[in-house]
Amino acid sequence: MGFRKISILKNIEKDIKKGEQKKKVKVDVKWIFTIAILSFFISLFMSFVSEIMLSNVTLFFSILITLIFIILGILFDIIGVSVTSSDEKVFHSMNAKKIRGASISVFFKKNAEKVSSFCCDVIGDICGVISGSSGVVIAATLSTSLAISPLVITLITTAVIASLTITGKAIGKSLAINNSNAILYNFAKIISYVYRK
Repeated sequence: MGFRKISILKNIEKDIKKGEQKKKVKVDVKWIFTIAILSFFISLFMSFVSEIMLSNVTLFFSILITLIFIILGILFDIIGVSVTSSDEKVFHSMNAKKIRGASISVFFKKNAEKVSSFCCDVIGDICGVISGSSGVVIAATLSTSLAISPLVITLITTAVIASLTITGKAIGKSLAINNSNAILYNFAKIISYVYRK
């Protein structure tokens, strides 16, 4: 029995390796280079905007700006998940009926890996970094005005920002999976007003 189990396990391992070899996807060097350049310039632009917005503003506006970046990160995470979990057939059917945004939905779905990477990794992560750095500005303001230890207030502020981001993305992911077609279509429809496939 022991030898039989070993041979069965070896056969399973061979099948898994064959499956992995078939599933191997070519690394798109051009896309990696593009995403690296894009992320650099988007990050630079968004950091510049946040620095200008956060300099010489009240505590209320600092919190508001931080919340905007958190919400933006969550929204793009929802779009990224929707693209990967949506059904392409639905959009082909809509495209055949010439429904606005359907062709862009098909295009996004065919490039789901790239769209998801851009939305979740590039925009999502940049928003996370910026909301974190703006949290430091909020902590510094609170520390001065409330005369509380900068370390304590920074830890609390960072924890609140992280908690809001993680909770928002967790809710967003279930929302995106359950309504993936509708979310992708509505996003593509908005894009269709500024870009035509």
